[in-house]
Amino acid sequence: MADLQGTYDDLFTAVPNALAATLDAGDAGGSVAVFVDGDPVVDVWGGFADADRTVPWERDTIVNVWSVTKTMTALCALVLADRGELDPDAPVSRYWPEFAAAGKEKVLVRHLLSHTAGLPDWDGPVEELYDWPAATARLAARATRWEPGSAAGYHSLTQGFLVGEVVRRITGRTVGEFLAEEVTGPLGADFHIGLAAEHDHRVAPSIPPTGQGEDYTASAPAGPSASEAGNGVSVRDGNSLAWRRAQIPAASGFGNARSVALVQSLPACGGEVNGARLLSRAGCDRAWEEQFAGDDRVLGMPVRWGLGYGLFGTTYGWGGWGGSLVMIEPDSRMVVAYVTQQMREPAKDTRGLEIVAAVYEGLQGLR
Repeated sequence: MADLQGTYDDLFTAVPNALAATLDAGDAGGSVAVFVDGDPVVDVWGGFADADRTVPWERDTIVNVWSVTKTMTALCALVLADRGELDPDAPVSRYWPEFAAAGKEKVLVRHLLSHTAGLPDWDGPVEELYDWPAATARLAARATRWEPGSAAGYHSLTQGFLVGEVVRRITGRTVGEFLAEEVTGPLGADFHIGLAAEHDHRVAPSIPPTGQGEDYTASAPAGPSASEAGNGVSVRDGNSLAWRRAQIPAASGFGNARSVALVQSLPACGGEVNGARLLSRAGCDRAWEEQFAGDDRVLGMPVRWGLGYGLFGTTYGWGGWGGSLVMIEPDSRMVVAYVTQQMREPAKDTRGLEIVAAVYEGLQGLR
């Protein structure tokens, strides 16, 4: 069995075993964290940070978690809503007047968060993703594909710019700055949108699925793991310095399982973690409010969307292209996070579900 580092409660032995199984099956590396009441009951990692398997995965190794980043951006919006600075039911144009162009006066902030705004497609060049003013101006000029709120279609790359520009107009800060100053800073969480060069040495670059090269792009929608479906972003793009430095708040967040689980413990624990209260309980409950239930036009599958999170039974969260995921269960005040740089073909990737199943084995022992 693969050698793992870290710690775990004996009740959760199945969780490191599940991570080890992914490494034994050929994955390069990964990390898993399970937090209950804001404290880690599992924090393990193993394998290698590089495709050549010469650099060990360390405690502070970080990866691009792709669309798990959306949960961080959503949390920024929830914090602003909790403070009364952002009204989810307000027109987007209240905060971003230029957005009203092309008949978008009826698009509400909650439509952006729930993928029902009708702006799912990124139709610009990849290079423009690195240029915030150009990207947001492009989206402001677009017309919607459907009546806002009437249907859902996964806004894989566009959601971060849409929500992020609202955050910037309200606060004068980028999503990455707001997250760092108002969320990850107070919590001491090692998660970044807009990665500084000082962290480059800790990054485990994304590795395409077996048999694929760095030009591998997300394509056929197949659920949350196909996060960037249809937008032409390649593994090569995601591994570039331009991608790391840019703020693409739907897909360019860097962290590890520990930092993802720590941040998302906020909604799991009623807004307070380790003495830092950043949300009220009512503010946390907003994430859970169903905005849409039905077939998603982009993902091609039934979904339920809350305010920035996918809803799954008694849990909510989301996954990223390549396999990373976060799952929040408020009833147990628990968060499960899995991150890896080792991609698999989305239709064949069950790693996250297997890790979540292992977590529930341990959870039964706590009840």
